[in-house]
Amino acid sequence: MKVDKIKDGSKLTLAVSERLDTSTAPELETIILDSIEGITDLVIDFKDLVYISSAGLRVLLSTQKKMNKQGKMVIKNVNDDVMEVFEITGFTDILTFE
Repeated sequence: MKVDKIKDGSKLTLAVSERLDTSTAPELETIILDSIEGITDLVIDFKDLVYISSAGLRVLLSTQKKMNKQGKMVIKNVNDDVMEVFEITGFTDILTFE
């Protein structure tokens, strides 16, 4: 997994690529927790993400709960395979996608 961070004032974009699974989800969670203080607009860009597991979904859910208290979170550029995981698990009803 690779994560590129772009901060613009209170907006943070995290471009996550490759795989978000059991071995990489804790790393993403740490990056998010270390980065979202003072952030009111969090964008997670999955343009180059090819796989997400339940561990990745858990990180997104906990991040959404945190962002509900301080702003908003949007997930962008999700490919069809990853979007299918979101749809099957019902995460399309919980998270915001663009």
